[in-house]
Amino acid sequence: MATIRLVSEEEEPLDAYSRAVIAVAERLSPSVANLRVSRRVRGGRILDGGGSGVVISGDGFLLTSAHVVARTDGRGLASFPDGRELEFEIVGSDPLSDLAVLRAASGELVPAELGDADTLRVGQLVVAIGNPHGFGSSVTAGVVSALGRSLPTRSGSQGRIVDNVIQTDAALNPGNSGGALGDSRGRVVGINTAVAGVGLGLAVPVNAATRKIVAALMTEGRFRRAYLGVGGGARPLPPRLARQLGRRECVEVVQVVEDAPAGLAGLRPGDLIVALAESPVESVDDLQRLMVTELIGRTVKLTVARDEDVVDLELVPAELEA
Repeated sequence: MATIRLVSEEEEPLDAYSRAVIAVAERLSPSVANLRVSRRVRGGRILDGGGSGVVISGDGFLLTSAHVVARTDGRGLASFPDGRELEFEIVGSDPLSDLAVLRAASGELVPAELGDADTLRVGQLVVAIGNPHGFGSSVTAGVVSALGRSLPTRSGSQGRIVDNVIQTDAALNPGNSGGALGDSRGRVVGINTAVAGVGLGLAVPVNAATRKIVAALMTEGRFRRAYLGVGGGARPLPPRLARQLGRRECVEVVQVVEDAPAGLAGLRPGDLIVALAESPVESVDDLQRLMVTELIGRTVKLTVARDEDVVDLELVPAELEA
């Protein structure tokens, strides 16, 4: 016999969508802090700024956007919905993924549960929680508008593309950066990072790749990446090589940095990179994705097309100095 659930007078006006958003907000809001920082700008002036942060462990670790705490003295103040204000310090920051880990001065915080953005689908409900324009614990809701977007980032002279960025129509404004993008079960699937236009917000995904970055920031204060010392761009393979290799695209080498790993291995401008460490390379994004910590100092095979021939080179990637 089916069980009939009686709906209270408070619940009656609420539809399923409203109840889902309320449930996510109630679950995640205690874990989202309002961050206040001071940063030095041109001319030596000190300006106050802010953003949001998400508690990821009960003993005080928070996750935020790297640009929220950039150019600060490494400290700030985190305010929580329960009225607590705690000082924090930056444990580690990785501008190339736009993620940073902070440590609050006191434990006993309410950690959010981290989800997996790789399971998201376009059209799925998401809820953004943050502090736009300093208005604490603001909640907006929308859907996943698109997946697989790219976000250009920069650290000094080094640039990189953050892959698989989440696009949402949940309203984001300055101050939302570093806040939580939650799924319908209240799990954090993204860290809000940018406003791309009216009705367009972007979030760095929480997945296996970003979990590795967060873990490295918590333990080592930085995330190490491999470096080849090559500049290039995508181009089609010549037809014969495309048939031989079973793919259409590659990365053409435009510039080789002198005394860098690629140059020492004999790579030349005009070479077409088709694989690294046995993994296919069809775009600059593919090449960047392969620049993982495990390659640093290890001899790997770089496969290139040169003068219609396929050539294997051996190189030893160095560590990228951001």
